[in-house]
Amino acid sequence: MNRNVGWLSNNGYVKGGMVFVLLGFLFAGCATAPATFDPNIKGPQMIVEPACVNLNVSTVMGTPIVFKGKGFQPGDSVFIELLGVKKGGKDVKVPIADAEVGPNGEFTAPVSTLAKATELLRATLGSNAKMETTIILSEPTIPPGVYTAKAVSMDSDKTAESKLTLNPPSGWGNFKD
Repeated sequence: MNRNVGWLSNNGYVKGGMVFVLLGFLFAGCATAPATFDPNIKGPQMIVEPACVNLNVSTVMGTPIVFKGKGFQPGDSVFIELLGVKKGGKDVKVPIADAEVGPNGEFTAPVSTLAKATELLRATLGSNAKMETTIILSEPTIPPGVYTAKAVSMDSDKTAESKLTLNPPSGWGNFKD
């Protein structure tokens, strides 16, 4: 009696592969939805994408962190700062991005490589023998936690806030670093 087990036959591999693909789609579908503006708020608003970042060198440097805002004065400039950052035993405001407000009152402010390295990772930038930019970790990163990011208008008293969650370094990220 030679009977093939269903999962080990040629058809079984196809079935197993299909289950594997479906599980992959299931887990991919569990990602968080992108942040959107609240249509019920009439004044200035700001969102950050992604709202959550792990504090690994590879993750921070490889992930575009972008603040988007609306409801500001066209032609204005905004500066984004993280509030409540511990530095030297004090809570300080850390500048992290800036942008020009467009004609529709909206802005997009990406966090620069320099701000990511110096403010989030608390590292310095150097270069190796091939003159490639390298990141030198000389002290611990910014403490993990939920930070308030505040957009401050330069020409008016308009402000907007959003939350940025900085998670401790993950195991896989440490392996990549």
